[in-house]
Amino acid sequence: MRVVVTGAAGFIGSNIVKGLNARGIDDIIAVDDLTQGDKFRNLADLRIADYVDADLFYDAFAEGYFGPVEAVFHEGACSDTMESDGKYMMDNNYTLSCGLFRACQERGSRLLYASSAATYGGSAQFTESPEFERPLNVYGWSKLLFDQRLRREIGTDFARAQHQVVGFRYFNVYGPREQHKGRMASVAFHQFHQFRDQGKVKLFGEYGGYGPGQQERDFVFVDDVVAVNLWFFDHADKQGLFNLGSGRAQPFNDVATAVVSALTGKQHTAQSAANAGLIEYIPFPDALRGKYQCHTQADLGALRRAGCNHAFADVQTGVRQYMEWLGGQG
Repeated sequence: MRVVVTGAAGFIGSNIVKGLNARGIDDIIAVDDLTQGDKFRNLADLRIADYVDADLFYDAFAEGYFGPVEAVFHEGACSDTMESDGKYMMDNNYTLSCGLFRACQERGSRLLYASSAATYGGSAQFTESPEFERPLNVYGWSKLLFDQRLRREIGTDFARAQHQVVGFRYFNVYGPREQHKGRMASVAFHQFHQFRDQGKVKLFGEYGGYGPGQQERDFVFVDDVVAVNLWFFDHADKQGLFNLGSGRAQPFNDVATAVVSALTGKQHTAQSAANAGLIEYIPFPDALRGKYQCHTQADLGALRRAGCNHAFADVQTGVRQYMEWLGGQG
């Protein structure tokens, strides 16, 4: 069984390759752009059949160069929510995805692709429906436009697709193999390094009606993201657009206390950590005002109705595992 993973050297892509390897699947075409060369580390301990540069892959795939492909896990994208070059964003996140969708339908390959919770933007409700989609930046809009394109072509539930198409609206994913992401890495990653370097972690102060560190997100462990992707891979009759978060909103304080507790070996609350100088609250940056989601929580109704009953880790459990992994990386 041949599988393609785009963005394979990236965060979620490399974890999907790892998940496929755990099932004994290694006939994997890994697609990425290794201009940032140190991303190779995410694939160095994994098994793949071939590596193809992203600039060469899409046309070659459309022409059938790789032979029969069971499924494409499309994780390749520009995921920098602060990127302001709209042309670059649309070329990478919309135009390439449209071409890949057409090629998958023509070649008989299933498509499981990364959308984003950024499509909801300023909405207060996170259900996979147009009335709740209000992106705050060009990244969110580029992801939304592809979702909308598929709704027009194959129906709101993707049921008119000849071959399985599934979109995943990822919420705040954290976990191993994100070290190359720089400023776009998870808050847990940054807090690990802040604590190691400075002996404390930093959180935003009061903003948007939320107290210091109380802004909350749906944080989802990358192992759970992989599990849901592979559940749909196992269920080729399921299609549609699905939120992929834990279904649980937790404040940034919870992440910080999980990091501090794991790294000190002592159980802390946000208050006790702040009192001990282990958490520092900083002014909310002007550059993010009006562009920042203070609350996200995935509505998992559609996922559960599809039959996926995966149990998601909470922040305390997932972050503890992640800190152990990061601590073992030297």
